[in-house]
Amino acid sequence: MFLTIVSFFLLLGLLIFFHELGHYLVARRNGIEVEEFGVFGFPPRLIKLFTYDGTVFTLNAIPFGAFVRMKGEDMADTSPGSFNAARKRGRVLTLLAGPAMNFLLAIFFSIASVFSGFPAGAAHPLLSDVPPGTELMGAALKQNDTLLRFNGQPVYIDARSGELLRPKQRTPAIADEAGTIVILREGALHTLQVPFATRNELERLLEDVSPHPALHTQVTQVAPGSPAENAGLMPGDVFFAVNGEVVTVERSLGEVVRSHLGETISVTMLREDELYTRDVLARQDPPPGQGAMGVGISGSLMLVTLPFFRSIWQGVVGIVDYVQAVIALPVLLISGQLAPQDAALSGPVGIAQLVGGAVSATADTGLWFPVWQLAAIISAGLAIANLLPIPALDGGRLLFIFIEKLRGRRMPPEKEGVIHLVGFVLLLGLMVVITINDIRSGPQGIDWSQLLGP
Repeated sequence: MFLTIVSFFLLLGLLIFFHELGHYLVARRNGIEVEEFGVFGFPPRLIKLFTYDGTVFTLNAIPFGAFVRMKGEDMADTSPGSFNAARKRGRVLTLLAGPAMNFLLAIFFSIASVFSGFPAGAAHPLLSDVPPGTELMGAALKQNDTLLRFNGQPVYIDARSGELLRPKQRTPAIADEAGTIVILREGALHTLQVPFATRNELERLLEDVSPHPALHTQVTQVAPGSPAENAGLMPGDVFFAVNGEVVTVERSLGEVVRSHLGETISVTMLREDELYTRDVLARQDPPPGQGAMGVGISGSLMLVTLPFFRSIWQGVVGIVDYVQAVIALPVLLISGQLAPQDAALSGPVGIAQLVGGAVSATADTGLWFPVWQLAAIISAGLAIANLLPIPALDGGRLLFIFIEKLRGRRMPPEKEGVIHLVGFVLLLGLMVVITINDIRSGPQGIDWSQLLGP
C-alpha cells in the first residue's frame, strides 16, 4: 500500500509538473507574467524555494501535482502582463503548451518502453511461399519448412508483421551449432547445415520469402475432464497443426476447429522441441467457458528490442494508436460496439492501483517496461482530458477564446468566471463518482506476468 501511494503521487506529480512547465515557458514567451510556480503540490505553501524573473517557485503541502498562477487569472484583470491582456494567439499557445508537453512526455516514455524491451506476439517463420532460385532454396530449405532455431538460438518473427524479432534476453550462441538451423518438416524435426552464419544474413534472406507466422498459439490451461486433458495436452504446449493443416495467424486455431465441430480431430503439438499428435474431440456443446476442446489459449509473447530508429518510430506510433483509440471510444459506445463496463474510467484510486502494480512488476522483474508504458498512457490521457471543451480545463478556456474570435469581443469576465466555477464543481463531482466506482469495483491492475513472463 505504501509503495502504491508514494509511486502514484511521484508519477502524477512529475506528469503535472511538466504540464505546468509547458504553460510557464510559453506564457513567459508571450509576455504573460507568472506570479507563482508551485513545482510540487497545492497550497498551503510549505517553502519558498527561490524567485526567478518575477516568479516565486514554491513547494506546497497537498502532494497532488503542481500549478502555475498567471497574472490575471481572476478574469477581470486586463492590466499589462496579465493573461487576459495578451493577444489571442499568445493565450491559445499558452493553453496548448500544457497538453503539448504531456504529449511529448508520453512519446518519450513510450520510446523508453520500447528501448527497455517490450512484449510482442511471437511466432516461428513458416516458409509457405519460397520462390524458386532463392538463396534459401540453395540452403537446403524447402517449401513449408518451419524454422525453430538458428545457431542454437530460437528464431521468432512478429505475429503481425512477419519481421524477425530480436529477443531481449538472448541465449549465447553455441559454437558447435554455428551455421546450423533446426526446422520442422512434414511433422519431424531436422537439423541442417546452412551456408550463412549470422543473424543479419538470416534476416535478409527471410525478407525475400515473406514467411507466415506459425506456432503462435499456446495452451495456457486445460479444463479437468475435458477432451484435451484426456488426450494429454498440457499448459505450455503449442499448436502446430489440426488435421494436417498448419495453424497460422491468418488461419487461426479457432477458425480451424469451428469447421470440425462434433468431430474427432488430430492435433499436432510442439512440447519442448518435440512433436506429438493426439486425437481430440471438438465438442459442439461444451460446458460454459471451456471451448470445444477444453483448453485456454493465448498468443505467444516475448520481450524484444528494436534497432535505434525503429524504436523511436515504434514509440511514436504507440502513442498515436492510443490517442486514436481514445478518440474513437465515444463512437464505439454510442454505436454499441463497446459495452460501457468495458470502457470504465479510472479515477485516482484506480490509477494509483495501476501505478502500484506497474512499479511492483518492475521491482520483481527488473524490467522497466511496465512503468514506462503506464507513464506514457497516463501522460497521453492527461493531455487528451485537458483538451476537452469543458469549463475549468484548458480545452474549456480555448473554447471561450474561439467564441471571442467569432463574436469579436470577450464574454463578460464575471459570466466566464461563473461558468468555469460551475465546470470545476461538476468535474469534482464526476471525480467523486468515479472514485466511488473504483472503490466498489475492487482492486484494478494489469496482469504484467502475462506480458513479461515469470
